Amino acid sequence: MTDLGKIGLAGCGRMGGPMLAALIAAGFESQGYDIAPDSLRDDVPVTDDPEAFARDLRILITVVRDEDQTEDVLFGRGALATRAEALETLIISSTLSPRYVRGLAERLPGHVRCVDAPMSGARIAARERRLSFMLGGEETVLDRVQPLFDAMGAHFHRMGPFGSGAQAKVLNNLLAASHTVMTRLVLDWADAAGLDEQRLLALIETSSGQNWLASGMDEIEFARDGWAEDNSIGILAKDVTAALDAAPRGANTTLPEDIHKAIRALTPRPKPGN
Repeated sequence: MTDLGKIGLAGCGRMGGPMLAALIAAGFESQGYDIAPDSLRDDVPVTDDPEAFARDLRILITVVRDEDQTEDVLFGRGALATRAEALETLIISSTLSPRYVRGLAERLPGHVRCVDAPMSGARIAARERRLSFMLGGEETVLDRVQPLFDAMGAHFHRMGPFGSGAQAKVLNNLLAASHTVMTRLVLDWADAAGLDEQRLLALIETSSGQNWLASGMDEIEFARDGWAEDNSIGILAKDVTAALDAAPRGANTTLPEDIHKAIRALTPRPKPGN
């Protein structure tokens, strides 16, 4: 195995916890950082002490929720941009506005190389180490850290220079958001028509309506959730906002804005028989 030195993962929640577990299982010297370590679901080594976390840290992967938390990790309470003096590579795996991501490179010490590597697949794919990563950065840097992605995922898409991964991810998640709201609407209408949910989902799986959410209704942990500020549906709404921030100048954003409103209007959907 390539000696990459100490690897740290900031944000050890729904996605970050199993990603950190995958790195440890692959033999990498890894530790997590989270401001609320007692509330995490995975049995992984996590600290809330940024000084201890930063010591000898060479590669930092951030998997926090949003830009505010990224700011806190890099420049606020964590201050890892300056506190981690041995830092060589920053990997942004959160889904953030591409404009914000590109701006980070100018705010970091000149010796730190940046990679954006947002991922797709939900918690089940993180636990099964089959995430899809959308990668942006210099080819030589991507080659060096590829073993980390190999440990956590199964599909790797190099999209171009730093920021390209974030751009691709928000476009992908815009589609995922549209699939989510339409699938949930279709299921609600099916209920009103007296159709059996499982039979309809089986039909959709082999027909033109097939999509990720419908295929994963029984595996995706948030498939039946309603919107809440702090849950995964809330994160999906945040991702639509990030996509809108990256819209081309003069683009018609009516449909994405409608999707954003529809995501925020989702209510919980019970499992069949409940």
